[in-house]
Amino acid sequence: MLKMFSTQLSGLFKRLHEKEEETIEDSSRLLAQAIVSDGKVYFYATNEMAGVIEEATKGMEPMPNAVEWTGASLDLITSNDRFILFSRTNEEEEVNLFAKQLHEAQVPFISICSITNPEIESLVDLAEVTINLKLTKGLLPDEKGNRYGYPSLIAALFIYHGIKFTTDEILKEYTI
Repeated sequence: MLKMFSTQLSGLFKRLHEKEEETIEDSSRLLAQAIVSDGKVYFYATNEMAGVIEEATKGMEPMPNAVEWTGASLDLITSNDRFILFSRTNEEEEVNLFAKQLHEAQVPFISICSITNPEIESLVDLAEVTINLKLTKGLLPDEKGNRYGYPSLIAALFIYHGIKFTTDEILKEYTI
């Protein structure tokens, strides 16, 4: 099973790289604008996706100016600040409500989630940049035809690292 999961995960990483490379670069440019202007990069995540916040703020190589959003007033946000929102899907009510607040306050943000229901208005419609994790079902089949092995956090961390590396490259060019 682990070999099959590894193969499926490699395929997911390849699809994300191929399909989301441009949006990763767009995300990095948006975040680099905040960093070079001494703005903060606020991370907001629902459920298991909070693991990305830990990596971005407390990992071995944290994102510059990264801060976990703790629910303070949006009145404290400056025009130099940016948000990056992580959720399992675009159907999570909590993240959609917060995205709407950010949009109404004209705060630029990036959304990272799997688009499982394109028919609803959600964070993906309000974000400056949206990255689709492309996880609509588990990666592995069981004997009854169901799917399991839904690596949403792994996919989110892969995208986060792609954004982090690209942002670091942009910042190096800026400081030269």
